Amino acid sequence: MQNLKSIDPAGASGKTKQIFDFFQKNLGTIPNLARVIANSPAALGAYAGFSGALAEGKLSAQLREQIAIAVASTNACDYCLSAHTVLGAHAGLDTKELELARDAVSSNEKATGALRFAQLVVRDRGHIPASEIDALRAAGYGDGEIVEIIAAVALNIFTNYLNHIAGTEIDFPVVHSTAAR
Repeated sequence: MQNLKSIDPAGASGKTKQIFDFFQKNLGTIPNLARVIANSPAALGAYAGFSGALAEGKLSAQLREQIAIAVASTNACDYCLSAHTVLGAHAGLDTKELELARDAVSSNEKATGALRFAQLVVRDRGHIPASEIDALRAAGYGDGEIVEIIAAVALNIFTNYLNHIAGTEIDFPVVHSTAAR
């Protein structure tokens, strides 16, 4: 049962309606997560702005989706794991890469470095030794990309925790996290 209400798009206005219209146009639906976040138009605007800003960054859409999957799996958030599995496929990730990302790995060694780092950020709550940052640099990531990896983790922690607390109904084909398997 969902613990926080979902906002009905039919009654949305202003900035909330604009963001809902964006989701409808680009995804063909307004995800339940967005409907829950819309309880606070300020939070919905922040979420949309943060997501949009990261989309203009240095990390590819594929890597951002892999990070989202790794974070969701680490945090046992089936809503986000389900959603980002669909979004990752739309970004061009094949089934193998989608499955590997759940365990913070990829067939691409550089991407694995980013995924492992993202997983460490979650598990160690940001207390990362300098050696891990050095390893990320050695894998080919610059400081800007490292900041974007951390930002992607933070954005996904927000949605993971919100979904845990809200009990958001999953409106994507359900994928269960490693923790639940």
